[in-house]
Amino acid sequence: MPKLPPMTKHRGFPSGLPGTGFQFTVRRANPKGATKIFQRPRMHDRTATEKLADTAFLHAIWHQFGAEPFERGNLDAGRISWLFGRELVPAENPFDPQSYEALLRIDESVARKTHPAAFQEVLEV
Repeated sequence: MPKLPPMTKHRGFPSGLPGTGFQFTVRRANPKGATKIFQRPRMHDRTATEKLADTAFLHAIWHQFGAEPFERGNLDAGRISWLFGRELVPAENPFDPQSYEALLRIDESVARKTHPAAFQEVLEV
């Protein structure tokens, strides 16, 4: 097995949305390097479950890191990309979207408008 790049594992972070295939974390680093983060367009026809996955992921980030910058680490690039450029923004300049060590932060004003339930103490899923 090829040598894996270093990747912070966020202990205690939920692995995904229960009862769905939506994952929030990856188990191990990709030997070819981290998957690139990019801003995915959100279409009006997304399902309620897809929207709930975004809210639950943001809820987990808020309760794990708060308003502080955090390292991407083992957080899923696909799930980050649904929020990137809006609720999640780079916390460093220059920002490397293909690094496990990239720093992100929640844009709290945007996130509170688009996903207010993510900031509740308990999120019912």
